[in-house]
Amino acid sequence: MPRGRSTFTKRQKEHTRQQRQRDKAERKSQRKQDKTVAFSGDQMAELGETAAAPETLFKLGGGDVAAAAEPNLSDRIRE
Repeated sequence: MPRGRSTFTKRQKEHTRQQRQRDKAERKSQRKQDKTVAFSGDQMAELGETAAAPETLFKLGGGDVAAAAEPNLSDRIRE
């Protein structure tokens, strides 16, 4: 028994829908990868600078840590 035109059209529409779904998933994963690459490059350097600042406070030794922290905080606020 031959299939009618409507069956062929339905199959084509379903195939097209599935292809669009695959394309959308691929674009989504690509955006996710681009976002992680951008984060690791630009913001990791920034995080490294922020993480290094508290270390220098504790290496001062002997002095008041709170007093030493205040100038650094005000410098960051001005930036």
